[in-house]
Amino acid sequence: MRFRRNLCASLFTPNPNQKLSNTLLNPFMATQTLNLTSASPPTNGHDTNEDSLCSPAITTPPPSEPLAAALGRPNGHLTIEDRIERAWAYWNGLGRPKLIVAPMVDNSELPFRMLCRKYGAQAAYTPMLHSRIFSENEKYRSQEFSTCKACLGEDRPLFVQFCANDPDLLLEAAQKVEAYCDYVDINFGCPQRIAKRGYYGAFLMDNLPLVKSLVEKLANGLNVPVSCKIRIFPDLLDTINYAKMLEEAGCALLAVHGRTRDEKDGKKFRADWKAIKAVREAVRIPVLANGNIRHIEDAWQCIEETGVEGVLSAEPLLENPALFAGYRTSEWVSGHEEICKAGELDQAQLLVEYLNFCEKHPVPWRMIRSHVHKLLGDWFRVHPHVREDLNKQSKLTFEFLYGIVDRLRELNARIPLFVTDDNRNNTSVAQT
Repeated sequence: MRFRRNLCASLFTPNPNQKLSNTLLNPFMATQTLNLTSASPPTNGHDTNEDSLCSPAITTPPPSEPLAAALGRPNGHLTIEDRIERAWAYWNGLGRPKLIVAPMVDNSELPFRMLCRKYGAQAAYTPMLHSRIFSENEKYRSQEFSTCKACLGEDRPLFVQFCANDPDLLLEAAQKVEAYCDYVDINFGCPQRIAKRGYYGAFLMDNLPLVKSLVEKLANGLNVPVSCKIRIFPDLLDTINYAKMLEEAGCALLAVHGRTRDEKDGKKFRADWKAIKAVREAVRIPVLANGNIRHIEDAWQCIEETGVEGVLSAEPLLENPALFAGYRTSEWVSGHEEICKAGELDQAQLLVEYLNFCEKHPVPWRMIRSHVHKLLGDWFRVHPHVREDLNKQSKLTFEFLYGIVDRLRELNARIPLFVTDDNRNNTSVAQT
């Protein structure tokens, strides 16, 4: 069953009072943006042109006053004690979410966030946005950042994450989104080669004065708090000093990925929860943990062992967006067969729900293609000819993607998600 259309804000489009033509405002998107004042009906969303859009997207006004505005700017001339008190007051005001969708380039976009929220996620990060391009390029802004109508609260709490190495450009970019989010986050954790070439993410760990200036610039210039996502140093003392420096610079919430910059492979290197616990004990602002969250039991175990406020999950959510609702993939059933039973939900159903969200919320087709491969990866290994047909399809349509699911169903390729006895009640609630 298709979801009823909802109003979605693809932000930073032209003035909503200006009449728009029926031409595409956001090429490469998966849904259609049309003249909202036009009498022409929207298309059915199945045009073979990959640049076509499938549903209207409108600009919404910012909320009248974000919670942070009522608290006042978190840094400024406040003492460290005042800043810490305000950081906790703000976090408490958001309900202290514990199960959080981590930032993922091209993967934690609005439809995927909405799917994860349906299945237990209590907060989410946007994909990492490039601050310089975001501040300078309207097309980039409209394609890469969207959120739901603010007054409905469907996509909140929300962290908007930027990579940056220029404090002024970072502030300019952040000011464009602060009315639509709960935190502006700085990426100090990306370990990939592109971050090294661009001089951002974890490669700023070699230039702590620049890191400090980036945090201070936002803390003094925004009405929403600044959060930071970091990786650990090989030496624990260096990590602790790093976290303390961020706290003193005005960071109001710290997410710690328990791997070093060189430990890129999450399956090869286990995250160091002891290091995360040490950071949590060393600073006084709220701390989140990232790493080794493969199913819901991992989340609760991490919170118990580290004392953090909440956990972030990334790669495991891509294969299983219902992770926080208590579902796990077959990969994490081995050794727990006695307590894990096949559930009614599977990844193909999750893909259909994701596509339903995509029909309402404009996203680039490249993001949709990536999610199809992640969600149906196990199914494609059983029926590789279906994957080959997907790869041959240069221009995707929703009809084609729903057809992929139908073909797999007809081939009896169902691979269920599993639940433990303790989580059976939670999963039934999540599907209602």
